Amino acid sequence: MLFESQYNPPAQFFAELAGTDALWLECHDNYRKQTYRNRCLILTNQGVKPLTVPVIDGNRSEKVKTSAIEIDYRQNWVHQHWRSLQTAYGGTPYFEYYADYLHDIYLQKPARLFELNLAFLRFYLRCLRLSTPVEFTTDYHPQYASPLVLDRRDCLTPKAAAAPEPDRKSVRPYPQTFGKDFVPGLSILDLLFMQGPAAGSFLA
Repeated sequence: MLFESQYNPPAQFFAELAGTDALWLECHDNYRKQTYRNRCLILTNQGVKPLTVPVIDGNRSEKVKTSAIEIDYRQNWVHQHWRSLQTAYGGTPYFEYYADYLHDIYLQKPARLFELNLAFLRFYLRCLRLSTPVEFTTDYHPQYASPLVLDRRDCLTPKAAAAPEPDRKSVRPYPQTFGKDFVPGLSILDLLFMQGPAAGSFLA
């Protein structure tokens, strides 16, 4: 299965990985704004909130590879994201269970967005007990003719988070911190903080 690199990916990302032979990460696509490449969605007492990693040169007119995009640490986004997670999930059953591991990844401050996303991805795969090997593309193909490659690049987007595709794997509803109705499309963090080691059983 082929996906683009994502920041704290939605739980559906991992639902689609369950049972696949390998995850191929696209290393040669051009960076696109307003995607999961540098943002995730969390649930707060005021509703769904996006957390966005600021990047350098993301607004340039010329195209830049996602794997080359650098994170802008001139902005205090690490502190802001961590405070947002503490506020939204500090009272959940498993926040403390994962907090130190997550915080350590943030404090590593990798230079590139791709490196940050990969560090989180490897951590989540371990948490969900998914043994899916991670491979990397060696060049860019707009389309793959081979039926062996399930191309899911840019199929999951923040704008479509509330309306998952009916023919794709989804996440089984679970109790969330706020509201009465289940909110789909949230970062895997929401599921982990609520269900802990049992999170993998909700990846339908």
